[in-house]
Amino acid sequence: MIRRAPAKAAQDPAGTFSPLTPAVFYILVALAEGERHGYAIMQEAAKRSGGTVRLGPGTLYAAMNRMLKDGLIVESAERPAPELDDTRRRYYRLTGRGGRALAAEAKRLGDLARLARSTRAVRELKHA
Repeated sequence: MIRRAPAKAAQDPAGTFSPLTPAVFYILVALAEGERHGYAIMQEAAKRSGGTVRLGPGTLYAAMNRMLKDGLIVESAERPAPELDDTRRRYYRLTGRGGRALAAEAKRLGDLARLARSTRAVRELKHA
């Protein structure tokens, strides 16, 4: 009989999902500000990254399907303004688990940045 580990992974998003891919990270960042549809998530990722991250539809929706399955995001049942919106649009929001995964990844990245800044090579680059 194969036994699975207890649901500890569900309580530890950092261990389960870290490191996040850039696509997942930017999707979570976009949804941390509120519900959005796919195209709005793509625009927000490009804006937040200064244009360096451009999520195409294939990348976006493949990542979001995995995130839905992992419980990081959910599809919203309500629409912001149904009478003004295209009924084909799907809106997504961050879950508590997704928020914890985002916070854990932000901490991990901050720790890595502090580590890099503490090296002589990076300090010397500052003065160059």
